[in-house]
Amino acid sequence: MRTVELLLDETADHVVREAWRRLADAGLPSQARHRSPTNSPHITLATCPELTAPIRWELTEVAGTLPLLARCTGVVRFERPTSVLAWALELDAALIALHRRVWETVAADSPADTLNPFHEPGRWAPHITLGRTRRAGAFADRRIPALLPAPPPSLRLTTLRSYDTLTGALEVLEPRV
Repeated sequence: MRTVELLLDETADHVVREAWRRLADAGLPSQARHRSPTNSPHITLATCPELTAPIRWELTEVAGTLPLLARCTGVVRFERPTSVLAWALELDAALIALHRRVWETVAADSPADTLNPFHEPGRWAPHITLGRTRRAGAFADRRIPALLPAPPPSLRLTTLRSYDTLTGALEVLEPRV
């Protein structure tokens, strides 16, 4: 499986890593525990089985629209198959348009049953994951947000990348020149 992700500017990346550290120091599930060099704060836009030539071509054009400004709206918790603690992003017109373009690109050249329905326009909730675990309700304690630094009020989404979950390879999707 391949992800399509947005990376954050250096300042926002640092604040997210500080939140990861504070959660880990408190003994809570944290993305800081993922020691892979590929582990970076990001926003997942979509996943697909492979980056075909048509997908890759269109994504390099999308990469040319960056950077994009975004605004954090605060802490959010998800209980999907896993418990997730994250900082939510405001769904403004620019982020909606970028996401829709990525989704339509991936969906046009991937079998429908391989796409994550949570990434579908209208269902997608842009967020930066702070902690994740299979333990249901792990982030239900109302005191957890007090452990975290304040989310960056605004941030720049600077880079489009893809992660291959099978090989662990990263690919930065450079803008077309």
